[in-house]
Amino acid sequence: MMDTIIFYLGLTLTITGGVLDIIASIGFFRLKDFYMRLHAATIGSIGGGFYPLIGLALIVLSLDVDIYFKAYFSGVCLIAAALIALGTPAGSHILARAAYHSGEPEPITGVDKLREDKGDGR
Repeated sequence: MMDTIIFYLGLTLTITGGVLDIIASIGFFRLKDFYMRLHAATIGSIGGGFYPLIGLALIVLSLDVDIYFKAYFSGVCLIAAALIALGTPAGSHILARAAYHSGEPEPITGVDKLREDKGDGR
């Protein structure tokens, strides 16, 4: 009974990740600003990479296979999910900060709180 619940929970996470990936890809092409596209790409990488990996780990743990295969496959999935969870926010922050300081993509939002905090009158 518990294996069935874990299997369907993993399947739900995997399907949710696929849906989030589709939404992020639509947002990446529809959004106009660099920063908004960067947000969509981050959603795609967290939602489309992290959640399905956790789901696959749960699915494998619920299967009736060798314990070494379960441990190896779920361990690899969990380590990859942890690397995605740690690297994606830091990478997107670095990209946004570098783009802002280079001055190339001007934000179209009209409000620049960072410039106001710095006291820069450009």
